[in-house]
Amino acid sequence: MAIRPAPLQAGFDAWLVHERVAGRLRRGASEAVYRAMWQALAAWCAAQRPALRLEDLHGTRLLHYLASRQGLQAADGVLTPRYQQRLVSLVQRVQAHQAWLQQQAAAPPLQALALATRPPVATARRSTALLPATTPASADPPLHLPAPDLQQVLALLCTAAHSHQAGRWQTWRDRCAAALQLGAGLGPGDVRALRLDDVRAIPPPPHSGTPARWQLQVAATGSAPAHTAPLADWAGTVLAGWLARRQAECLTGPWLLPSTRSGKPWGKVAQYEAARRVLADAGLDADGGGSFRLRHSFALRQLQHGHGHDTIAAWLGVTDPQVMLRYQQLIPGWLATALPPPTSPTPAWPV
Repeated sequence: MAIRPAPLQAGFDAWLVHERVAGRLRRGASEAVYRAMWQALAAWCAAQRPALRLEDLHGTRLLHYLASRQGLQAADGVLTPRYQQRLVSLVQRVQAHQAWLQQQAAAPPLQALALATRPPVATARRSTALLPATTPASADPPLHLPAPDLQQVLALLCTAAHSHQAGRWQTWRDRCAAALQLGAGLGPGDVRALRLDDVRAIPPPPHSGTPARWQLQVAATGSAPAHTAPLADWAGTVLAGWLARRQAECLTGPWLLPSTRSGKPWGKVAQYEAARRVLADAGLDADGGGSFRLRHSFALRQLQHGHGHDTIAAWLGVTDPQVMLRYQQLIPGWLATALPPPTSPTPAWPV
């Protein structure tokens, strides 16, 4: 006999099926993220005495759950706002779907038919206690690494630049991908879409004694134009090491970061899990969000070092000025724990 899932999990599964059918959840990695968030929440609910039900998950209970999470702290010492908002939104959507199903079951036939054609609507019950007082409800602060955590990741990746010949090649692929995000501001999709032909080495001036610098030609996506992303020198060293390891391993195919020796493209879920492993190797809790944290931390780091908004936006490939404003709002708290910026003039290259 098949084991039926617990009611809390069953409610999530029903919502997930409805979202797929409605065409609102088409990407496998998004589903994987939601599943991971819900499984952690469901495990915590089951461990409470008495165990919590879906309808029990309101502001106070969610605050207690978020307080139990470790490794998700932002620079001001509270849990990252984006994680809070995503979790609260997910709970509300599952609750709204459950209420919608109950309405259908209790309604007369004609009313039930009308309900079936009207999608469930989540009520706006978000607890303001879950949001920073200075953040408008409409804002969605970029999920980023607190400055001390950023230094741990940088230390790991810079070590990778000098020891890329040891260990499994997949480990160094993963760390190179993280370096491209933290050292050039690439998004996860940009990293997976990079081809070998997109990599450009810029020779140094003659007799300068400086290493080559690197640029990436990032293809256009539905939300960003094609653009050139220069790499910070440390990230360029990681990339050069990866290219040497890739050649030594005789990896084939056009992709810069393939998933197999035969050159198959890297999948979204696999890259997401790879980023989690890199963060875990750096001594961080991997449950603080996806690898977009590295891209957002790149932007904050460049702001710290004095680069202009237009310059950083061009490196990121963003055209919406609101994006840079969101980063600017995070800077005061982030700088409180960041290392002092360099005293030399602002460099013309990412750092």
